[in-house]
Amino acid sequence: MNHNALKKTVLHETHVGAGAKMVPFGGWDMPVQYADGIIAEVRAVRSSAGIFDVSHMGRLEFDGPAAGLFLGTVLSANMPAIRVGRSKYNFICNEDGGIIDDVMVYHTGDDRFLLVVNAGNTDVDLEWINPRVSAAKKISDAGLSDANQADFTMTVITDETAMVAIQGPDAVEIVDGLTDGEASNIRRFRIGKAIVAGIAATIARTGYTGEDGFEIIVATADGVRLWLTLADAGAVECGLGARDVLRLEAGLPLHGNDLSTDTNPFEAGFGRFAYFGSPGYVAADALRRISQAEPRRKLIGFKMTGRGIPRSGLKVLSGGDRPNVIGVVTSGTHSPTVDGGIGMGYVEQKYAETGSQIVIDVRGRLVEAEIVDMPFYKRG
Repeated sequence: MNHNALKKTVLHETHVGAGAKMVPFGGWDMPVQYADGIIAEVRAVRSSAGIFDVSHMGRLEFDGPAAGLFLGTVLSANMPAIRVGRSKYNFICNEDGGIIDDVMVYHTGDDRFLLVVNAGNTDVDLEWINPRVSAAKKISDAGLSDANQADFTMTVITDETAMVAIQGPDAVEIVDGLTDGEASNIRRFRIGKAIVAGIAATIARTGYTGEDGFEIIVATADGVRLWLTLADAGAVECGLGARDVLRLEAGLPLHGNDLSTDTNPFEAGFGRFAYFGSPGYVAADALRRISQAEPRRKLIGFKMTGRGIPRSGLKVLSGGDRPNVIGVVTSGTHSPTVDGGIGMGYVEQKYAETGSQIVIDVRGRLVEAEIVDMPFYKRG
């Protein structure tokens, strides 16, 4: 792929200058790893702290008295239940209940929300959301609804901001040291504001690694300074390769692998994040119907007991003397933390019991594995 055609974050030259290996990801040119390699980066996050450039993720701001009401029509979150300063993991689903994207919504202030979406899905999400914004305005303009229902604006702030994640057991201490102790006042799954080493920042205590830490949003012009400040304070620069291993160890799904429009929140095991009681919610009927039926298949975690590394797309077979195909691997890797091959995949419901023996077809070699509870790794 032509790297010149890819979008670049404000940190692109910083990554290249630091010797990062760059790869195309979701339409962006992103660092997959630095000189010490993926395993070293994973270990840094598990033992101390690592930083990730997540500026490629989409950031949409919704502002106005009807912002929460509108978001309730497109998100699987119970919007009135999210108090100011709190966040919620949830889904953008289509009319059939298929997952267009998994997203985080933050209630950042009175009548103000921030929606953070996956980089590769930002355009698709906007194709889904934009017509609904227009429809809300049109219905209001025609006098067919309470005018207040259209009293909100949506602004894409991806290009105006940079976002850096710092994750690991030392992350809170590092950011506390740069914010005069303000960071630790923001509790898990909360969002607030602070000055980070002289830089005005919005700080969310969320992440995608299973570790404690923050996602820090600053003006684009301050992105490089923030990154270098965090690195100088002891955080190790990490790429997308480590991020993928870490999220899988933590049992967190990746859209495009473990989630898609062909999957729904219930078979993926995330039914608790699928609220369908909001007025006018587009996926309400489908999700209600799906919630009442037994899922045909289930997303499971497994650990290899034989020698082999599972990869996305490999067949999953039942154990025993006469193995038959029961599903497919959606994510897989070698985990340095667990010290073995781990993966996720969808299997037929009747084979999805924890402790069941299964077989992974690794390029024609049948390798034994066991279904285990996720996460594979849980911080102490």
